[in-house]
Amino acid sequence: MQQDSPDPLHGITLERIVTELVAHLGWEDLGQHIRINCFNSNPSIQSSLKFLRKTPWARKQVEDLYVRMIKP
Repeated sequence: MQQDSPDPLHGITLERIVTELVAHLGWEDLGQHIRINCFNSNPSIQSSLKFLRKTPWARKQVEDLYVRMIKP
């Protein structure tokens, strides 16, 4: 029997989070929600992932935005 994790991000990759946020909001709106250069200046999934993996405070903001987006 499998138990569900109370963590809404359990099993979800950072790449999936960024990709879904971009699909839902677009780069411009995402850059308005979270003001970091990798979303506002020549954005790409790969450059964003590289930055977010090295910057815990920015990753936390992205994860928090994603959780708010998926909550019913």
